[in-house]
Amino acid sequence: MEMVSSSPRTSTSSRRGRSFCLRSMLMVAFHVAASSAFSTPIFQETATLQRTAPSKTVGVEIELPDFDEMFRRIQAVSPLARLAVQGGGSGEGGGFGAVDDTILPEGQKWKNLQKSKGKLVSQIDRIDNFQNLGPPLLRWRASMKGPCHGMAFADFIMNTDKRQMWDPQIESVCELYPIFDLDAANIAMGFGKFGDCKKLGVGYTKTKAHPIGISPREQLTLCGIQEMHDGSALIWGTELEDWHDHLMPAGERQTRARSHLFSIALVPTGEDSFDAEYSLQLDFGGNLPHWMTAPLVLDSVKSMFGVAQPFFETDGSEEVQKRIMEEKIQGEKFVDRNSILFTP
Repeated sequence: MEMVSSSPRTSTSSRRGRSFCLRSMLMVAFHVAASSAFSTPIFQETATLQRTAPSKTVGVEIELPDFDEMFRRIQAVSPLARLAVQGGGSGEGGGFGAVDDTILPEGQKWKNLQKSKGKLVSQIDRIDNFQNLGPPLLRWRASMKGPCHGMAFADFIMNTDKRQMWDPQIESVCELYPIFDLDAANIAMGFGKFGDCKKLGVGYTKTKAHPIGISPREQLTLCGIQEMHDGSALIWGTELEDWHDHLMPAGERQTRARSHLFSIALVPTGEDSFDAEYSLQLDFGGNLPHWMTAPLVLDSVKSMFGVAQPFFETDGSEEVQKRIMEEKIQGEKFVDRNSILFTP
């Protein structure tokens, strides 16, 4: 679930100034769109209405979502994601310093749970029973030290070993069906409209039984990573529907948990710093009350930032910088990137 960008990073105030007019026009349009309900379906149950792309597994097709609607929802709840997509907000004075917090999702106000500039996770907000789906929509904000890199950050969500460093209830998380051709996804997204798609695929997550009595859960999601020309990134995921259950791995089925909305926006605020905004609405499934499960999610994600920070700042900083340089070279040469664009 990842993406590619060969454009040089720019974070100067002059570039931000040149993009101000365009951003202003985009914001006017977004104010209107953000006020409408999340009523447009992301996936289509009717086969003739579906848009699919082949995975790297022969015979397995991936239904592509309505990307316009999916990214509209993400931008409605995450001002930093909106800034990353629209551009012009990276570099010194950017990130959270440049977001517009006046746009409220569905007109609903955020309830602040924590706000402290002195802490790594500087702000936590929630909207209860968002979209009348039951669980709260939660949002964490953190200012990180280290190089901004979407793929490296996504490892803390999508790599089992790194995930278990902060989420001991995870039994396994894996990418079952990566898309065969990233450019098929980019075409469906409108080529550059939402950055460059570096990774996309169907993922599976399974949890262990929780000590407080929660039985194992499983999820089937479509996840991806977008990278922007200025070094910003957007990690996203959306739960697949019941008609996608044939993609589930073999084995005994567990109670289904569902991520109604998931995104992590990363925007560089300097050569060695970035802001991160994590948005999540997770339903544990079953008959568990949301007042019991929400605090578990809140504390778990907070601990994720605590584990990721030393990696980006010291332990893995050199490794991340090396990955950035390698991907820049690879992007310039289009190495190992299957593409329908190069098919005669």
